[in-house]
Amino acid sequence: MFVARSISAEHKDLIHDVSYDFHGRRMATCSSDQTIKVWDLTDDGEWQCTASWKTHSGSVWKVTWAHPEFGQVLASCSFDRTAAVWEEVVGESLASTQRGQSHWVKRANLVDSRTSVTDVKFGPKHMGLQLATCSADGVVRIYEAPDVMNLSQWSLQHEINTKLSCSCLSWNPSRLHLPMLAVGSDDTNPSAGGKVQIYEYNDNIRSWQKVETLMAITDAVHHISFAPNLGRSYHLLAIATKDVRIITLRCLRSVQSVKSGMSKFEIRQAAQFDEHSSQVWRVSWNITGTVLASSGDDGCVRLWKANYLDNWKCISVLRGDGS
Repeated sequence: MFVARSISAEHKDLIHDVSYDFHGRRMATCSSDQTIKVWDLTDDGEWQCTASWKTHSGSVWKVTWAHPEFGQVLASCSFDRTAAVWEEVVGESLASTQRGQSHWVKRANLVDSRTSVTDVKFGPKHMGLQLATCSADGVVRIYEAPDVMNLSQWSLQHEINTKLSCSCLSWNPSRLHLPMLAVGSDDTNPSAGGKVQIYEYNDNIRSWQKVETLMAITDAVHHISFAPNLGRSYHLLAIATKDVRIITLRCLRSVQSVKSGMSKFEIRQAAQFDEHSSQVWRVSWNITGTVLASSGDDGCVRLWKANYLDNWKCISVLRGDGS
């Protein structure tokens, strides 16, 4: 049984992103009011706001958590052309701690972008503390914190020019594959080609290279998400555009790909759903990568699952009013 519960977020403008931490017991929200709020789940199941602070000088588009192995760390990105890294500090501000408020400190300000920074994501834990950003100018930037104990030092490792306005990105969490990123574009020009590009890190030349463009995706892409890979022989990618798409990427091993150090993929569209009958804004996988949630302008969250024949079906529709 699904019970809808509204939270009075008290943001003073549109909320653009909601992000859960690794354990699902903390939540961060960000808004056009230029603030981030952090929420903690209490023992009686209520969400309590434990921090709220002004983070940027423009709308905050995305907020994301690092793996807890690296501490309580958030990253945010904004229309003000910057991305920022924040760390929770315990015991530094006693007065606020006593009121049940936590204290967050800006550790780094990443100012390389010339335009709005549209997405920010921490890399998979096994890659150390890496952070990818993408911007409206079509550049993906990958930063690394060489010393995880000092979050004020981030070095810009790579810049990837996608030649398309970027709206979203997703790391492939698989440990078994080379580091991989999917980048989505909200470019509305159909003649600009495929709106999803796949990049892979090539160890031979120590740089990121484009290995695929998904030419079937021609509409603006709002969100993109690789599924957790638990023993699958292929990668699953969910795309939020004017509908929901689920794409499989099966790695083809060939003599040529081994020599070049680059993968080749067999790409198949596993599913396409237009039940939202509107723009789809978010896609999110469960921890096993078997259930996909999507949300759209119809005000619904829809859950999708594949049966044993790999046919994807809608298994639930959750409306905001709980019906």
